[in-house]
Amino acid sequence: MKTKTLRLSLVALAAILVATACAPAATAEPQVVEVTRIVEGTPVVEQVVVTATPLPATKEPVFRIAIVMPSTINDFGFSQGMYEAVLKLQGEMGGPDKLEIAYSESMFKVPDAAAAIRDYASQGYNLVIAHGSQYGGSLAEIAPDFPEVSFAWGTTVDTFQSKGINNVFAYTVAAEEGGYVFGTLGALLSKSGSLAFCGPVEIGEAVQYLRGIKAGAEAAKPGTTVAAAYTGSFSDVALMAACGETQIAAGADVLYGTSQSAVGVIGVAKEKGAYWFANQWDQTSIGEDTVVANQVYDWSGPVGDMIAAHKAGVMGGKVYTLTLANEGLQIVYNDKVTIPAEAKAAADAAVQGILDGTIKP
Repeated sequence: MKTKTLRLSLVALAAILVATACAPAATAEPQVVEVTRIVEGTPVVEQVVVTATPLPATKEPVFRIAIVMPSTINDFGFSQGMYEAVLKLQGEMGGPDKLEIAYSESMFKVPDAAAAIRDYASQGYNLVIAHGSQYGGSLAEIAPDFPEVSFAWGTTVDTFQSKGINNVFAYTVAAEEGGYVFGTLGALLSKSGSLAFCGPVEIGEAVQYLRGIKAGAEAAKPGTTVAAAYTGSFSDVALMAACGETQIAAGADVLYGTSQSAVGVIGVAKEKGAYWFANQWDQTSIGEDTVVANQVYDWSGPVGDMIAAHKAGVMGGKVYTLTLANEGLQIVYNDKVTIPAEAKAAADAAVQGILDGTIKP
């Protein structure tokens, strides 16, 4: 009686089993093994594909971010912009299991903020963001003690590398770009030819924003005046409201401002029938008949790159700037305020000029 049998070399089989058991890769490459099959007494050589069982994938550890901010996460300004950006990244990365977020708000007192920064670093957070230029001195002292932690602060361009510190990122904003666009619009909307700016402290982005407003207003309507006043505080809403009252009484019918305290001007502008241009965050919801447009800061791009850099072993030393070109700055209009076609066209032309480099605010 004729029989059909299948034989596999014991040595080959042993080699296959060893390869299967010891395969180091998560997804093993197929192996081709020769076997001999006896069919009615005639040897026939065939090839059999043997694939090892993949090892389970290693779970990536959660990335941990902590933010220390001077105001609240719903301030319609500087702090909310950063908080919302990190929330956006959390959603893009897959949720809290991929990106953990902790924060300390209303850290107006620098010593309290410094304590919070050090505490987060000691807990092993991967990235600690000191969201305020007033925190720089503290950060320069704390960062060297935690070389495995990345830190970031703004608005500034100083990463402290000149001091031998290599684990600090810095971020800033070209606020003058939106300022130029808003100065253009304000000059064309104003009936009095008088614009006014209420700022917190005469440094950084406030100065840049005002510079852009003045340049845009003069380019759109030569002779337009832009009065400026500073309250000396980032947080005093009452002082900002008083600034608005004073400027409107002096003849201004278009107002600008920045910082978390700027919301104090909106109620005054609404009551007096003046226009308001918002900076840092979308403030339309608290002045639907008053807010013409908002220059919104989107920090998700810089923070996302910081995460990628940290994972790649780059702990700091990079500077980020929000601009219209990289979409870190976004112009958001309020569709409930009517803008004349001529004025809107001038604003659009200003944006395009900034993008193509023909306008340098």
